[in-house]
Amino acid sequence: MTIEAPETKIVETARVACDGGEGALGHPRVWLQIPEDTGWVECPYCDCKYVLAGHEAQA
Repeated sequence: MTIEAPETKIVETARVACDGGEGALGHPRVWLQIPEDTGWVECPYCDCKYVLAGHEAQA
């Protein structure tokens, strides 16, 4: 059995909200701050990776 890779989203702002994206099947909304040094952050609930536009090569 293989595990599906977490989703990666390219975003325009360094502050993003994640709620799992599945309505009632998601998770509590959390606000995440993308650090300038890495250019990306992962949601602690669903492992979705948010990459700041222009930092795709660092992710």
